[in-house]
Amino acid sequence: MIPSPPPGNGGPGKRVEDFMELHGDTPARSIVLRPPGRPGFVIAPKEPRASLPAAPCQTCSVRRLCLPGSLDDRSQPIFDSLLIGRRRLQKGQKLYRAGEPFLFLYAVRLGTFKAGLPLNDGDEHVSAFHFPGDIMGFDGVADGRHRTTATALEAAEACAIPYAQLMEACAGSTELRKRVAQLMGTQLVREYRTTQLVARHLSEARVAGFLLLVSGWMRERGYSPREFHLRMSRAEIGSYLGTSLETVSRALSLFARRGFILVHSRRIELVDEPGLQAFEAGDHGLGRAFSAAPVVTA
Repeated sequence: MIPSPPPGNGGPGKRVEDFMELHGDTPARSIVLRPPGRPGFVIAPKEPRASLPAAPCQTCSVRRLCLPGSLDDRSQPIFDSLLIGRRRLQKGQKLYRAGEPFLFLYAVRLGTFKAGLPLNDGDEHVSAFHFPGDIMGFDGVADGRHRTTATALEAAEACAIPYAQLMEACAGSTELRKRVAQLMGTQLVREYRTTQLVARHLSEARVAGFLLLVSGWMRERGYSPREFHLRMSRAEIGSYLGTSLETVSRALSLFARRGFILVHSRRIELVDEPGLQAFEAGDHGLGRAFSAAPVVTA
């Protein structure tokens, strides 16, 4: 069963537009919340985020991976009735921050994002990377506030889907309800795969697994699985895998020396995918080769 909106974010039977106005005429597109019987208050992002008119889902290149991907003819008009907007971000800008009220799910239309979990020491643990077609923001369903901060790793666009409206639409469409649950499950499976990687004793095997994961994500989106650009830094990859920047750099150098990959700064070319798969599976044969490998910087 899909969770209903948390208290304060609009319950079942209340349309989101009854208490929320989106002012698209300002660069930051401030959000005015108007709970019934209470004065409105404003939540404005800390930095400008350009708002754009919604683009038809039918023309989106990653539609099949996103919410409307497998909807039938009856459910599609229900989904099309949602008030979906777009937000354009530059590299380094935040789409939402940990602690902010949860109002929207975000579908990545263009670009790459990272999700960062704040740590007690003020640092950040990278918990996920999101590519076109991914849905971000499910972390806010639990208690009505985002647990992570979503940051654009390059120029990017995301579609903002009002969660309260989406739940209302799900009440009238079994297919849409199944699709939302399916996408939640897809994210859980991805998190399990990440847990498998991090559980590996050898950090270099985690890096090999990560490259294979990215290759698979590129293949799903119709991009080349053999040659791709890593939008995240070595440090961000290390944070995601629970290892260090230096280990990631040395692992890439080792893989290049063994002929598994070619490295051109952040551009990776998979030359010997079976060899990389074997390395991840446990055929390491490192000996002293790893400690002697030069560091690849980015």
